[in-house]
Amino acid sequence: MSGAEVAGLIVAVFWAILVSFLAVALVRLAQTLKRTSELVAGITEQAVPLLGDASDALRTAHSQLDRVDTITAEVAEVTANASALSSTVASAFGGPLVKVAAFSYGVRRAVGLRTSGAAGAGAAANGASAKGASAKGAAGKGAAGTDRSRARTVKAGKVLPAARRGGRRNRSKD
Repeated sequence: MSGAEVAGLIVAVFWAILVSFLAVALVRLAQTLKRTSELVAGITEQAVPLLGDASDALRTAHSQLDRVDTITAEVAEVTANASALSSTVASAFGGPLVKVAAFSYGVRRAVGLRTSGAAGAGAAANGASAKGASAKGAAGKGAAGTDRSRARTVKAGKVLPAARRGGRRNRSKD
């Protein structure tokens, strides 16, 4: 055997080994592709019913959203009606109730001033001057410790503005 024949033999053996490795790799690749196609077929079998169920759920959600939209529109209409009704009731009863409250406040205030004036007249009969006693009774401190130095006149049916009514600390606690 010559050197060329030995080299040819070595190249042939390497080619045989290379072809064997490539054949094994192709067989494994074929098995992988077969398993992949089986997996895709299984996923397809499972995905089709899932997609159908998802589609049904989406249709149901859409119909429920339509119902919610209808209910929301009706609630908005009811809210508008309730607002109109409350403003009608406020305008119908608000004015007279305010007048009644102002009148009752005026009566209460007048009775309070009259009773404090009567107490001042009793003090005048006991030896104090009538002018000092009535001024003391009208301008003095009441039982609750409030300052009554500013006498206010309330007309029946009229509401005093907030600035004329005085703050919280100036209100009587009758």
